[in-house]
Amino acid sequence: MGYGGGQKVVLITGCSSGIGLRIAVTLAKDEKKRYHVIATMRDLKKKDKLVEAAGDAYGKTLMLLPLDVCSDESVEQCINSVKDRHIDILINNAGVGLLGPVESISIEEMKRVFETNFFGVVRMIKEVMPDMKKRRSGHIVVMSSVMGLQGVVFNDVYTASKFAMEGFCESMAVQLLKFNVRLSMIEPGPVHTEFETKMMEDVAKMEYPGVDADTVRYFKDVYLPSSIDIFEAMGQTPEDIAKCTKKVIESNSPRFRNLTNSLYTPIVALKYADETGGLSVNTFYNLLFNFGPLMHITMSILKCLTCSCLRRRTISPN
Repeated sequence: MGYGGGQKVVLITGCSSGIGLRIAVTLAKDEKKRYHVIATMRDLKKKDKLVEAAGDAYGKTLMLLPLDVCSDESVEQCINSVKDRHIDILINNAGVGLLGPVESISIEEMKRVFETNFFGVVRMIKEVMPDMKKRRSGHIVVMSSVMGLQGVVFNDVYTASKFAMEGFCESMAVQLLKFNVRLSMIEPGPVHTEFETKMMEDVAKMEYPGVDADTVRYFKDVYLPSSIDIFEAMGQTPEDIAKCTKKVIESNSPRFRNLTNSLYTPIVALKYADETGGLSVNTFYNLLFNFGPLMHITMSILKCLTCSCLRRRTISPN
């Protein structure tokens, strides 16, 4: 694995599409060639999109390894195949979504989400952290979500997995700091990816046996349309998230929490403004059930306002 001594080795999980693919390509195409990117995915048969997007960088500043974050053995094998097991920056991006009324979701499905979104990240951190602590250097980045900070109706299980991740990292960050190892969370709001679009289409068509008719109606006729409105008005692109991630790893003093979409800041602030939780629960309730049509109009206005100049400003952190 010939790479320059000055390059930082970056290992990224979940690179077959979306945000992971974009981060891998953005870092591999860094003008100063500061990164040697190890892009990983569970199934290397899905590498075509990444290889195409990487272009000339593939085989030079970007290489591919198979990695399933749900398997101890796969994680260990992958890290062992890296020269000296040396990883400067670990970017945990692999994740799965789950949307719909809780009554229709089996415990098995819920466990699958936690297996990837929570235990998958923990597995990776456990594997690379001892070496980083020994070297007294390293940066661990975790792709979280605004849903790791604020619950969102009908995303109960996904939200729970991200909350678990936030709590784990908040605890770890303190210990790692003592070893000069940085830990950063990236918290995107809605992002336009094929994964999201397909999930929305699929759930709209599904039947939900065992769920009362009212809940199915609220989910399909109230939540989904307003969710699509929010995506269209506030959604960022995987490129936006990749740029933000690059800024975080290039910062001399990276922040622990990094909301990528400043339009979301007031929503998160609601939670901290009222420790009883009433303010945020009632606000979301009213937005969804009482002011649905108003929200639709607001989002339409926001969509008109978020021309490229305003959109550019939403790529925080500065």
